[in-house]
Amino acid sequence: MTDTLTRCPVCRAASVDEFLSIEERLYWKCWICEARFIDPRQRLASADERDHYLLHENEPDDPNYRKFLSKICNPLLDKLSPGQLGLDYGCGPGPALAEMLRAVGHRVHLYDPFFFADPTPLSQTYDFITCTETAEHFHQPADEFDRLDRMLRPGGWLGVMTCFQTDDARFANWHYRKDPTHVVFYREETFHVIAAQRGWACETPGKDVALMHKV
Repeated sequence: MTDTLTRCPVCRAASVDEFLSIEERLYWKCWICEARFIDPRQRLASADERDHYLLHENEPDDPNYRKFLSKICNPLLDKLSPGQLGLDYGCGPGPALAEMLRAVGHRVHLYDPFFFADPTPLSQTYDFITCTETAEHFHQPADEFDRLDRMLRPGGWLGVMTCFQTDDARFANWHYRKDPTHVVFYREETFHVIAAQRGWACETPGKDVALMHKV
């Protein structure tokens, strides 16, 4: 099983090695972008993945959930001009972040492959795109970030929030790894590589948040 993975799904570098085997799940690491990811053959089937998402209790009106989302909402709002057009990419069944952004005057479209699967928003371009607790689910991250690049207007912002992986020694017991729908784990350095490959600028205004600017 270890002889077929030759490229990193995040940065496409041909420099991946086995990282850890935990409870019969094999994880790989990339020496270029520092991402860790599960072996592609051990991802959940789509139906099982959707069923797991339905267990999440992320209600749009929950004040604690909104406080959690403010970690990306507030620094992103500092970058935006009034009344811009955005896309909440991977918004899930309860798009609270879109509601927060709409409440201050922005227009926000929704896309999620399981819950808002109408592809119409994917044919448009945007001043900003958000991916909140979404990137860790990407099966083909490099392709997804290329798609986001095509939808992002020059001067636009891509905001990503995902739990940054930091300490390899804690990976096995890390709560984020234990979610069976989480298949790729990013470090802060990973987002700088993702941005550099596409000519974006990248900053991390807070824990677990990356803002990337299409200059």
